[in-house]
Amino acid sequence: MIKEITKDISILGGGPAGYVAAIKAAQLGARVALIEERELGGVCLNRGCIPTKALLRTSETAAIIKRSKEFGIDSYLENTNWNAAIDRKNRVVKNLYTGLEQLLGARGVTVLKGRGTVLSDKQLLAQTAEEAIQVSCSKMILATGAVPLLPPVKGIDSEGVITSNEALSLDTLPESIVIIGAGVIGLEFASMFNSLGVKVTVIELQDRILPGEDSEVAAELFKIVKRQGISFILSTSVFQIQKINNSLAVTYTTGVKTSVQYCGKVLVAVGRKLNSDMFQNLPLHIEKGAIVVDEHMETNIKGVYAAGDLIGGKLLAHLAFMEGRVAAENALGNSIKVNYNAVPACVYTNPEVASVGITENEAKQAGISVKVGRYNFRNNGRALTLGEREGFVKVIADQDNIIIGGHIIGVNASEIVSELTLAITLKAKANDIADMIHPHPALSEAIWEACGDVLGRAIHKL
Repeated sequence: MIKEITKDISILGGGPAGYVAAIKAAQLGARVALIEERELGGVCLNRGCIPTKALLRTSETAAIIKRSKEFGIDSYLENTNWNAAIDRKNRVVKNLYTGLEQLLGARGVTVLKGRGTVLSDKQLLAQTAEEAIQVSCSKMILATGAVPLLPPVKGIDSEGVITSNEALSLDTLPESIVIIGAGVIGLEFASMFNSLGVKVTVIELQDRILPGEDSEVAAELFKIVKRQGISFILSTSVFQIQKINNSLAVTYTTGVKTSVQYCGKVLVAVGRKLNSDMFQNLPLHIEKGAIVVDEHMETNIKGVYAAGDLIGGKLLAHLAFMEGRVAAENALGNSIKVNYNAVPACVYTNPEVASVGITENEAKQAGISVKVGRYNFRNNGRALTLGEREGFVKVIADQDNIIIGGHIIGVNASEIVSELTLAITLKAKANDIADMIHPHPALSEAIWEACGDVLGRAIHKL
């Protein structure tokens, strides 16, 4: 027998977009049902952002120990206890997961743990471990996310070929790994494994790493991580993976030349596939795998909204947070929008990369005449005291000096990019940042100097 319940809003998917939508809707007084087949928090909390950064902290610590003599400490890295690192990662995830469960419970959200099926624009079926529950609702928010994309490569299902999901729970570190894809995911894992002593080779189809980032930033990161020992094979396509004895043989083609790279593991990091093919009972408008929504996150079906990875774009957890919030508010009668001009993006390599707004090339393609300011961290006092002189800040402004883009490569780039995100959100001018007092010594002074450089009046730049 099917149990029936009625809610104001039903949300399918408990990842960043879904759970934020649930909390926001509950804050606004709605009765909310949240259906999640796997873990609350989705990929980000359980198999993405959080566990990756926990393990990256381990690799960062290893890298600092290797450099300890630079800071007057005579030490060496004896070994890496990978299992202890995994245990720590699991504790971090569990702590946040428990907190999320408590948040949803405190807000009165009905969480249904099971597979959800959309029956119509007003009904879903949740199949939990105990029973089937039919949920009737006035509004619906779809937030089913995405999964790792597996390219059509022969042998892609061979033993030892993994995605980011499995890479976060390896029993032991391999001696060597080939990473297919030089985007955000591939490079973060490359940085992590390399710092922990794994021989890393990255194979990328395009002729550069981080295709979506500013070309100067990507070129600088490429030089730095190559010096750190990561090998790259660019403009190359993989067409076969074979298990040979205890190794994997990755066969790839560069132009007309075919070569083989041997390794212990292969990590596939070529992108993600959107979970948009599970709504047969809804005539949704879908383009290139993404559900099409309007500026209020509503689909072509009135009362049905979608948010997060499902609608395509940059596939960022913090963007999904905002899209989920906007979907919930608009479903309950408000009228707000996502500011897609001010969405920061971060790459947690060593050093980090962070960006917001448009790149210099994108501005040129759009016919926007720009002014560009730069400032190197090698001239920043705080960066030098930290022993982190690599990288720079690049600020892009239009002819009225309004900041429209910011790009950073350097230590803690993910933390200081928020100043530029705020500037773009408020449509601030380079003058505003250049005339603002910054703490000294601080990494953020590089943003201050780059904005000054836009105006031709940076203080500490020759």
